[in-house]
Amino acid sequence: MITTGVHSCEPFFITTPLFMFSSPDTFSRSEALLGADTMNRLQCARVLLIGVGGVGSWCAEALIRTGITHLTIMDGDTVQASNINRQLPATQSTIGCSKVEVLRERLLSINPDAEIIAIHAMYDASFSLSGYDYIIDAIDSVAAKTDLILRATRMRGVKLFCSMGAALRFDPTQVTTGELMTIKGDALAKAVRARMKRLDTKPYKKVRCVYSTENVQPLPSSPEGEVIKGSIMPVTAVFGCTLASMVIDDCRR
Repeated sequence: MITTGVHSCEPFFITTPLFMFSSPDTFSRSEALLGADTMNRLQCARVLLIGVGGVGSWCAEALIRTGITHLTIMDGDTVQASNINRQLPATQSTIGCSKVEVLRERLLSINPDAEIIAIHAMYDASFSLSGYDYIIDAIDSVAAKTDLILRATRMRGVKLFCSMGAALRFDPTQVTTGELMTIKGDALAKAVRARMKRLDTKPYKKVRCVYSTENVQPLPSSPEGEVIKGSIMPVTAVFGCTLASMVIDDCRR
């Protein structure tokens, strides 16, 4: 379901004029650093971001604040109290609301002239990936992440950037980037590669990812025996901003 809405949780539809910023100074600092040509490329780029939790929500804000004006955000989750420690849409007043709807409202408050499409749904193979210049993967599910990587790398003219595991990390200074098939010490990357091996396939081209080199220490389980995969904003936000920087850097070239 494609919706746009406010954190009252009441969906409504908005048609927003495009191509003009609300204030000529809004992106003056971005342009001073990046230059007019890069800003034009950012404004023309069409970006799909799948997953707007602890990583993806910060990525979305970094993109919009830098100058991206065409952004589709996709996530089927609603805000939970346990999200508040690290996810941008999560506050006491937004608990129970669609993450993408809350985030869309926030992003439009930054740039009212942006085209932001909010899709309140979980990604699956039926979702069309056509029409985008950049696809950003901030998905937690191994199966969905693997499917997205395999589909996106088959497409011509599309750049794919992926997030690996941000949970169980303490040190944001150890966040870096690397290629999916050579990343070491990341359980999510390992699980994706293992799934591809079981499917007897692999990406059609190299996949650049953000991940952490920090050694993960085993944490105690809950009384029910479930492993608690804790995470904190200083790490997840750096993951998200690094994903955004990949798009920005590519537009500079």
